[in-house]
Amino acid sequence: MPSLSHLAIVFARYANLTLGGGSATAATMHRELVEKRHWLTDDQFTLSFALGRITPGTNLLAFCTGFGWILRGAPGAIIALLASSIPCAIFVVALTGLFSYWQDSELAKAAIRGAIAAAVGITTKTCWTIAMPYSEGWGRLRVLLIGGAAFLLYVVAKISPIEVLIGAGVVGALLPVRS
Repeated sequence: MPSLSHLAIVFARYANLTLGGGSATAATMHRELVEKRHWLTDDQFTLSFALGRITPGTNLLAFCTGFGWILRGAPGAIIALLASSIPCAIFVVALTGLFSYWQDSELAKAAIRGAIAAAVGITTKTCWTIAMPYSEGWGRLRVLLIGGAAFLLYVVAKISPIEVLIGAGVVGALLPVRS
């Protein structure tokens, strides 16, 4: 089990210095906390990710707070939340000031277009990282069916993300689990 100071360092580093949004951070956190450090299992990671997604407010902060809770209880949750939010908030204030100054620059516009393309790729990778442990045999079909239906309900039917997540959870619980 990591110390609170080690927990603070890891969350400050990966929650604040991973570019590409929540999906990029989730993929990085999976690599660091599950694969590299073995602090969490795939199931613990997936549970925290899912709970963070349905929590109102900033999903990434809920996600990190959940990890802190699993690892060190209430003190871990507080440390993870503060380490994940305070440095980033300071960084955002500074970037907003710079963006206001550089927003008409063609170089800045090109950088933003590149960042958007990278964010789409990173989001796709994160989805695969989370689904991969559950995609063997029948599990692969379950992931494809539920994921495809969720995508269509959100994009085509314009159903809210919360309703899609709740519905997918119900369907996932009711679909039989086979090996």
